[in-house]
Amino acid sequence: MPKPPFDHFKLIAPLYEALTHRMPVEKVRKHLELPTEGWLLDAGGGTGRVAAGLRSEVGGAVVVDYSEGMLRYAGRKPGIRAVRAAAEFLPFAADTFQRIVVVDAFHHFHDQEEAAKELWRVLAPGGRLVIEEPDVTRWLVKLIALMEKILLMRSRFYPPETIARMFRSQGGQVEVLRGDTISAWIIIKK
Repeated sequence: MPKPPFDHFKLIAPLYEALTHRMPVEKVRKHLELPTEGWLLDAGGGTGRVAAGLRSEVGGAVVVDYSEGMLRYAGRKPGIRAVRAAAEFLPFAADTFQRIVVVDAFHHFHDQEEAAKELWRVLAPGGRLVIEEPDVTRWLVKLIALMEKILLMRSRFYPPETIARMFRSQGGQVEVLRGDTISAWIIIKK
C-alpha cells in the first residue's frame, strides 16, 4: 500500500487521545450484540478508544491502524493488542474475529472495496461487523469531506447504501440505520 504523503494522524494523535479517550459505546455494544466470548477487531481503531470501552465485553481485543502515532496510544491501554496494518491487508487468518467494528474510519481506508473484502474474510461465521460512518448524504458531512480534501487527507466518503452493497455482494446480511446524528450505521451479519 502506498504511504500517504503526510501522516495527519501522527500529528493529531495526542490531541485526539486527549479529547476522545472516553467514547460512549452503548450503541456500538448494542449493534455488536455484546457480550461475546470471541475476539473483537477494531479496524482503523486509532488510539483504541472504542476497543477500550468494549474490552470487558469480549474475549480479547485487537486494534488495527496504519498510523504509528495513533497506535502508540492504543498499545498503552490494558487488554488491547495494537497491530500496525492497513485494513486492505489484515495480518490475520480467515474467520478470526467474532466481532469487528469500524468507527468513523471507513472513509480513511485507501481502498474501501479491498478493505471490505478483508474485513469479511477475517469475520467468523455467525459474526457481526458494525460500521459507524459519517453519512455523506448530509450537508454537514459534505462540508467535512471537503475540509479533509483540502487538508490532503485522501478520504473518500461513500453513501451508507454503497458501503452496504460492498458486503451484500459477499453474502452478508446487511442493515443500514440512520438516526438524528450525522452518522449512519451499517450492520453486517455473516
